[in-house]
Amino acid sequence: MKKFFLGSLLAAASFSSTATIVEMKTSQGIIVINLFDQDTPKTVENFLSYVDDESYNQTVIHRSLSDFVIQGGGFTFSDDFDPITTKPAIINEPVFSNVKGTIAMAKVDGDPNSATSQWFFNIVDNSVGSAQLDTQNGGFTVFGQITEASQSTLDKIAALVHCGETPVVGITAEQCASTDVTISSANLVTIQNVAVMDDDPNSAAALTVTENTLIDSNSSTDSGSSSGGGLIWLLGAFLLAVPRLKRAK
Repeated sequence: MKKFFLGSLLAAASFSSTATIVEMKTSQGIIVINLFDQDTPKTVENFLSYVDDESYNQTVIHRSLSDFVIQGGGFTFSDDFDPITTKPAIINEPVFSNVKGTIAMAKVDGDPNSATSQWFFNIVDNSVGSAQLDTQNGGFTVFGQITEASQSTLDKIAALVHCGETPVVGITAEQCASTDVTISSANLVTIQNVAVMDDDPNSAAALTVTENTLIDSNSSTDSGSSSGGGLIWLLGAFLLAVPRLKRAK
């Protein structure tokens, strides 16, 4: 399999999609996402650019943290985790709150404007409490919301056995602890395809959304400190860390 490297330049292309609704088909079920085109336009445009060039197809869910988030958009898997080609980082748009059922962009700790391809689903309300994702690192940009029916797919992924932070199938918790167990792509949650379902940018108008009222929008470009306490290291590792799994031979 061809290997991709982080930090590649944006290909010269124009992206025609202005979709509000996309369907993410995973090996554990379907997730339908309503995108907030009007309020987070740069983030949605960025996400759709990866959808348009099929970069998310055959990627894996590489991280799932109990009562926190489920993360993907960064890696394919052959005999190891291979980072996908990424595009230039985008500006932060912390308009909406990181409540349960939303999708937001992952980024590098200490750099609010560092999001590229990786995203995460909030599986609980992470706006305040110990996570404080609405204010940490300039606030994490929520750019979409899943449908109610899609929650069961996230619940199914969260309930899987985890090898470290990576959800797996066909492997027991005891096998995860063994150095003799190898991981193949069949053991990982795969995002088989992400496609546009509705290209009407106004189709999210009737959604009930939660505004991020905790952060001053003028501070979104700050590169200063976070109030995230013990989670600063965790969120800072979102973009860069690779799951610790034994390589398949």
